[in-house]
Formats: sequence, structure tokens, C-alpha cells
Amino acid sequence: MKAGFILAVALYIAVLWAAGLRLPRRPEGLDSFFLASRRLGPWRVALSLCASWIGAASLLVSTDEAFRDGFGAIWIIGIPAVTTLVVLTVLTKPVRAWAGSTLPDLMESRYGRPVRVMTTALIVWYMTVLAASQMVAAGSFLGGILGTPPVLSLALAAGAVLVYTAAGGLVAVARTHVIQAALLAVGMAAMIASLLSRTSWGAVRAAAGRLGKGAYFDVLAGADRNILIAVSFVLAWTISPIAWQRMQAARSESAARRGLLGAAGLLAVFYAGIVAAGMLFLPLLPEGTGRAPLVTAFISLESGTFLGGLLFMAVLAAILSTMDAALNAGAFALTKDLVGRAAGAGAGRRPVTLARVSTLGLTAAAFLVATRFEDILGTLGLASKVMAEGLLVPGLAALFLKRRAPLAGLLSLACGGGYAVLCFLAEAGLPLVHLPAWPWSLPLGVGLGAAGFLSGLLVNLTFSRK
Repeated sequence: MKAGFILAVALYIAVLWAAGLRLPRRPEGLDSFFLASRRLGPWRVALSLCASWIGAASLLVSTDEAFRDGFGAIWIIGIPAVTTLVVLTVLTKPVRAWAGSTLPDLMESRYGRPVRVMTTALIVWYMTVLAASQMVAAGSFLGGILGTPPVLSLALAAGAVLVYTAAGGLVAVARTHVIQAALLAVGMAAMIASLLSRTSWGAVRAAAGRLGKGAYFDVLAGADRNILIAVSFVLAWTISPIAWQRMQAARSESAARRGLLGAAGLLAVFYAGIVAAGMLFLPLLPEGTGRAPLVTAFISLESGTFLGGLLFMAVLAAILSTMDAALNAGAFALTKDLVGRAAGAGAGRRPVTLARVSTLGLTAAAFLVATRFEDILGTLGLASKVMAEGLLVPGLAALFLKRRAPLAGLLSLACGGGYAVLCFLAEAGLPLVHLPAWPWSLPLGVGLGAAGFLSGLLVNLTFSRK
């Protein structure tokens, strides 16, 4: 049985490499490598956003959350993903006004060079941890199905993505995302159809009653935790370089906005299906599966069938498509704002070489981070904290500020971002002070970032009037 899955992995990676390496032209310059020469149409934007945001937490964690808690699990990933895309449609025009630039470019224009360096560091950290969360998922998933050691599973997933991401940049990533989005849609539809052929919603309600899950169909069950998680993701994803990169890479403002709305509609359907699948597992596996995620256990049960192979590749698509998006966006910041700036990168082939080296470096860093964590959702939450607490307030304010406010950006990043870093170190096993775990740590972190910004802004305004 494992031989069949190993063959599926080999064929799947070969297809991704064929799509990702078949470039229309050789990338020349950072605009070509990281923004696809600003030629993405609305459907390419929509599918790339969907593939980027449907990661391991969507398929593996959200399904388990829905199995355990019922309909309230829609708050974990689904509602924040759709909400964020709708919010971003309002920000499309100001974000595209900075086309060809990164968030650190924007931050420097409003807050100065030190804030630019701090912003780049936080973005690279965020993207590294986001990619690491998918590697953690790959290690667990491939290890559970193939029996491979965790480190080998991590290396296999990272190596598969590195080849086409480093070779072709966003053009290659967007090409593979079309394939991966299709696999995700077909795989999810096939799993739901299979589950509905084996059980019914009446059986789900009866099983929930027997297990004492009286609020199983209540969307507000567990609201204190679930809504806090949703807020954490919305705040982080609103400022996410992955979304901003695709908005800038679209061929027009209209294409960017239609891509965002298209992705919102597609993700709404997908996440409703994820929650439905998790709930449909309840009468079939009332005792759960132990430590293995439900989808992984289901694939093992369907080993040797077409459905098992299809779902296996769909989960791989979810993991790899989020991983490559994180590595590409992180390399954009690292190349343009650190390596490229220091080396004086301009036109020609040198910037592309630096971009590929940056992609390789981020992949290695994410691999090392992944070896320190086992919790997919927790790792993703730690990644989101960096953006929500460190960059959200000064980043959004920078889009609308009419004058420079260096102290506002500096204090916001130092307070919110510093708190997020301390939380990360605590979760990584290096506690410097006692801090609440994610998501309970979110309100204080965002509050510190906002307080730092307002305090700095007040000082800047006071001295500018003198």
C-alpha cells in the first residue's frame, strides 16, 4: 500500500516541477521574479490566494476541530479567511499605489530606515514560521501515511517546493497553484460525497446527543476561544505580504479586486465543506482516531483506492501551496530590503540570483524552526502574532499617513513586535518571562502595539508644531 502512495508522491512532485519550471521567459529583475511582471489576471489571483490560504490547518486541523466542537469550528480558519479578503478589497487602491514595492518600502517612507529594517526582520520571521508550520504538517502527514521519519518527511516537502520556487519565483508558484487549487476542490468534494454515502446528518445529530455535545450545531459554541483565534488571523492576514504581493502582481486594480472577491467566494464554499466533513466523521468514528488527524486516518483506511490516492494528493497540495507562497513572499522582503539593498541590486541577472539564494536561505531556516514544533495550529498562531501585534497598526496607518512619524512606527514595532517575539521564545521552550499562551496573549500584544503607535504619534505631532 505504501508503494502506491510513494508513487503518488513522485508523480505529484513531477507534475509540480513540470508546471513550475515551464516558464514563458527567464525571470529578469525582481519585478519579474516576485510580481510575475504584474500580469496576473483575476482568476490567477483568486486561485493563487485560495491555494496559499488553504494549508494544513485548513484540511487537517479544521476538520479535527469540527469533529470535536461542531459548527463553531468555522471560526478557526474559514470566517477569518473570507473576512480578510473582503477587507482587502477596500485596501486594494492604496496597496496597488505601492506596486513594485514591499511593506518595508512603505514603512520607511513614513517612519524611517530603522523601522524598515525592523519590519523586514518581522516579515521574514513571519514567513519563516508560516512555512515551518506547513513543514510540521508535512512531517506528521507523510510520516503517518508513508512511515517515513519526521526529518525525512520535512526534507522531502521542503525540497519539492524549493526547486520550482527558487527557479521561477511567483510565476512558477502561481502556475502550480492552479493545479493545487483544482486538486483541493476535487479532493474535498470526493471526501464529502464518500462520507455522505456512509452516514447522514440525522446520524450526526444522534451521535452528538449520545456524546453529550448539545451545542454541536451552534455556531457560537466555544466563542471565547474561537472568535479570539479568528480575530488573530484577520489582523495578521490583513497585513500579510502574501495577499499584498498578489494584489500588486495583478494586471490592474479591477483584476486585483475581482480576484480577492473570487477567492472569498471560493474559500467560503471550501471551508463550509471542511466543517461539514469534520462533523460527518462523528457517527463513523465516535471515539476519534487517537493522535492521527481524521483526514490522515481516513486516507489510511482508503489505502489502495482511487479516493485514498486523490485525498493524499489533496492534502499534499494544501501543505505545499501554502509553503511555497510563504517562502516566495519572505524571499521578496529579504532580497529587496536586505540582500538586494546592501548589494546595490539593480537590473539584470544579479537580483534574480540573490532572490534564489534568499529562497534557499528561508527554506533552510523554516526547516530548522519546524524541528522545534509539533502543533500545527499553535505554530500558525505564533506566526500570525508577529503580524497582528507588530505590523498591523503601523502598516495600515502608513497607507493613510500624510506626514512622517518616525517615533510612532518605532514604538509600535518595539512594543507589539517585541511582545510577539517574547511569546514565540516562550512557546519554543526559552521562556524569559511568564506569558499567556496564544490566542489569549493576542489582546495584550495588539494593545501594546497600538499604545506604542499612539504615544509616538502624539510626540511626533507635538514636536512638528514647534
